[in-house]
Amino acid sequence: MQPSPPTRPALRARYDRRRELVVDTAARVFAERGYDQTSVQELTEAMGLASGGLYHYFESKQHLLIEICDQLMDPLLEQARELLAPDGAPDEQLRALVRLWVAHVVEHRGHMLVFQQERHLIERGDEWRNVRDSRKQFERLVAGVLERVHREDAVLPDDGRLALAALLGMVNHTVQWYRPGGRLTPLDVADGYVDLLLARSAR
Repeated sequence: MQPSPPTRPALRARYDRRRELVVDTAARVFAERGYDQTSVQELTEAMGLASGGLYHYFESKQHLLIEICDQLMDPLLEQARELLAPDGAPDEQLRALVRLWVAHVVEHRGHMLVFQQERHLIERGDEWRNVRDSRKQFERLVAGVLERVHREDAVLPDDGRLALAALLGMVNHTVQWYRPGGRLTPLDVADGYVDLLLARSAR
C-alpha cells in the first residue's frame, strides 16, 4: 500500500523534504553500488533511517527506483516544453534545449546513472509506462527541433534519426566523464555538443 503523507501543512512540508532526501540518497547509492546489489537495510543505513523507515515514504524499493527515474524525466520534459513554446530560430532553440538538458543531467548525475544502469527494467512492465512515455515525448521534442534546423540550414543529415542518436549519445554520456569544478562548465559542454553537431567551430 502506498504510504499516506501527513495532511497538516507543516508536517506535510517536512515529510516532502525528507522524502526528497530519501530519493536523492537512493539515487547516489544505487549509482555507486547498483540497484540489485543494494539491500533495503543498506539504503536505510545510508539515509539514517530506522529499520523499516523507508516504507514510511515508499511502498517498495522498486517504487523508489521508479520515483528516481520520474524525477529525472518529468521536470526535464516540462521545462523543455516551456522553453520551446515560443517561436524562435531553430538553431537558437536547439542550443537552448541542449544547455537545459546538459545542466539537468549534470545536476541529477545519480538519477541519470541509475536510469542508464536500469534501462533493461524500464523497457518493459506497466509500472514503467510513465517513464517510457516521458522519455519518448522528450526525444520527439528534440527530434522536432533537429528537423527544423535541418529544414532551415541543411547542416544536419537527411536522416534525422542519425542526428538524434548522436545528440542523445553525447548528452546522456556526459555523466560518465563530467566532474563539476573542472575546466569545462555545463554551458561549455552543451555549446560544444551543438557546435559539433552543426559542424561549427566552438565560440
